[in-house]
Formats: sequence, C-alpha cells, structure tokens
Amino acid sequence: MGRRFPTEHTWAASKVHRPLQGGICGGKDGAESIVVSGGYVDDEDYGDEIVHTGQGGNDPSTKRQVAHQELTLGNAGLARDQLDGNPVRVIRGAGGDPSFSPSTGFRYDGLFRVVDHWRADGKDGFRIWRFRLVNLDNVDRPPAREETGNGRRVPAVIQRLVRSSALALKVKRLYEYRCQICDTRLETPAGPYAEAAYVRPLGRPHDGPDSFNNILCLCPNHYVLFDAGGIWIGEYLEVFDTATGRQVGTVRMAAEHGIAWGHLAYRASLHT
Repeated sequence: MGRRFPTEHTWAASKVHRPLQGGICGGKDGAESIVVSGGYVDDEDYGDEIVHTGQGGNDPSTKRQVAHQELTLGNAGLARDQLDGNPVRVIRGAGGDPSFSPSTGFRYDGLFRVVDHWRADGKDGFRIWRFRLVNLDNVDRPPAREETGNGRRVPAVIQRLVRSSALALKVKRLYEYRCQICDTRLETPAGPYAEAAYVRPLGRPHDGPDSFNNILCLCPNHYVLFDAGGIWIGEYLEVFDTATGRQVGTVRMAAEHGIAWGHLAYRASLHT
C-alpha cells in the first residue's frame, strides 16, 4: 500500500493493475483492480469510501458520458465481487479528487470491498452503473443517518464482515450455487448467488477452520436460520427445527464433499 507508479506501464509491469487502459481489470467472474483517476464525471471519492462509475460509453477526450453502460465485462466483475465478497485493489491517479489522490503519477491505495451496486442516470443523461467500495479495514458506513423515535438523527454504523475464500467459492461452484437444503438457486443480473455457511463458526471463541469440510452452500433463508440457530443438522445430515425438534429436511451432499461430524456436533451444541 502506498507504492507509487509514474506511468501506466509501471503498474502494468508490476501486475497491480494489468491493463494499460481501462479503469477496471476483470470480467464476469470478478474484477481484481480499478483505477480512480477522474475519468468519469460521476465518480465520487471520499477517501475510505469510493462511489465508482462503471466502464463503457465514455469519451476519454472530454471525460463525458456519450452512451449507456451495460452490466458486462468489468462492470459485471465488480457486481460479482459484491456477491462473492472478493476484495478489489484500488489505484488512484493524479487526475482524481486532489484531497485523496497523488499529485503526480499513480498510487496503490490498498484493498476495498464492493458493498453495493446499482444503475442510475448519470450527469450526462445516460444510464451508468455505480459501485460503492469501502476500504477493507473500515466499517461500512451507510450514506444516510438513522432517525430516532424522538425525531433526532443520530449517526449509524453497520459492521458487515464479508468472508471469502477459495474454498467457499469452490463449495458454491460444486453445488452450482444451489442450496444444499432446499435446492434453491437465486439468479441476479451479476450471476447466481448463494451463501457460504461455516458449520463451526470462524473466530473466537469457536475457532472453526476455513476448510472444505466446514462449509455448506445455502440460500439466504436457510443461511439465516442455520446461523441464528433456527435449524440444526444431525449426524446423518437431517435438518431439524430447533423450536419443535421435528425433522424438516435433509442436507444434500456431493460425493466429493463432506462435513466433519465434529463440526456438526459443535454447532448443534450451541442451540440444542
């Protein structure tokens, strides 16, 4: 972080951002880096938070939007990063907001995560894709302030930890993003979506491993039920309703995948 690059050729040689041109490096399977250098009139830079304009439809000589943008190529990649929780390298150039940009050349400013994306009408009247990125080490601060019951507005902070690992992605792809309990597959404009559920939770005091035999692929509904203790999984992969004790399903398991019984037993002990 903080490394300087005098030209595009030096950043490309270092592979921090591989293209010589283009603000987004990546495709529909995910974007790995972006350059923030004032190339789009709709860009907003707040330091630890960036509202980045997608690629496409831009006249580089005037920096004005002359055509609509589509959710393809690097734009689809950034949207995919939000779904998968993958971090993005951010490089700032001298043409960006002077409050946060280097005075000359380019600077690597660390890893950010995509926390939101949406389509909007840009300042030039064309449809653009916008991506909100937050520094990986920072909490996700919502753009608005929450109102209390007495009419006073108070600052609100959301702590949203997005865990992503190659193993979690491997499990999702193994099941083609279908829930192992209900077989639901959610489709979004950026592709299929599923949650990676850690059977023995990561971090203290549980100290669960980020391992293939500790991860399930679940739809958001069953992820929340499992994470909050509404359901638990038995030794033979039966799914039980915690409140009633009744079996409500069975976990589908691929031949090349398996969950360690010790992790299932630990999770069950938290809620039964």
